[in-house]
Parts: sequence; C-alpha cells; structure tokens
Amino acid sequence: MAIAVAIGSACSVSYKFNGASIDYAKTKTIQIGDFPVRASYAWAPMGPMFNNELRNQFIDHTRLQIVKRNGDLKLEGEITRYDQRNKGVSSEGHSSMVELSMTVNVRFTNNANHGEDFEQQFTATSSYDSTQSLNSVQDGLVEEMIKNICEQIFNAAVANW
Repeated sequence: MAIAVAIGSACSVSYKFNGASIDYAKTKTIQIGDFPVRASYAWAPMGPMFNNELRNQFIDHTRLQIVKRNGDLKLEGEITRYDQRNKGVSSEGHSSMVELSMTVNVRFTNNANHGEDFEQQFTATSSYDSTQSLNSVQDGLVEEMIKNICEQIFNAAVANW
C-alpha cells in the first residue's frame, strides 16, 4: 500500500497546535513594549516576570522576530490591578479562601490589518487557603496568573480563528 504525502512549500500561513494563525509573508515582526505596573498594590517581581513571559510566548510559539520599534504587530499596555479578596467563609465565620487577582490592559496593533486592532483587559485569578500567608504562595500564584494572561493575550492577538 502506497501512501502519498503532499507538501505545499508555497503556503505562507502557519497553523500551529497552539492556535497561532499568522501569515508570515505579511507579518514578520512584533514589537512588545514593557508593561509597567500601574496597580495601586504590587509585588516587585511581577512586572519583569510578566514582560519576560509575554515575550517568551511569542518566541516559543511563532517565527516572529521581536523588534524595538516599527513592528508589523505591536503589543503595549500596563498591569492595572493586583489585589486579593476573601473568597470563602468557614463555618466559624472566618475567611477560608483568598482569591488573588491580576488584570492587564493591552493595546494590540496589526499594521497590516488595522481591523484586528484592539484594546482589552485580561484577568486571571488564583486562590489559596487563608491559613497560608500571601508571601508563602505569591511566587507560584503570580507565575500561574501571568502564564494564563499571556496565553489569553497571545490567543487574542494571533489566533484569528
């Protein structure tokens, strides 16, 4: 039994399992600005962690070259909210769960197709047991929320299907 395999070398659109749909013939570069922390409450490592993860999302999952200016695609914004609130109450009336939340405002520009431009807020939450201190769980929870938000931003920017 013969199996025929056809490879289309002229195809310039790349579809990946991560959902990215990019026409590399038209889109070769992306400009990703640093997202400053503008939240009233912040954790110092949060900004650099976010900026690194966002860049890594595009480095790891696309062939786009990151440039400092004049990118075919452009991402900019700021971390606007980082807070915690009581989520659950125990039978004794005390807080049993705490929810940590992070919100990032993003402005996306597609210089090849401005119909795809957007400004949108992306939020992620994570909960922890109130018997734990925020300092003991913050690193892991913030890392988890950042990864979630960066995936949301990636999908909104380059998963056009």
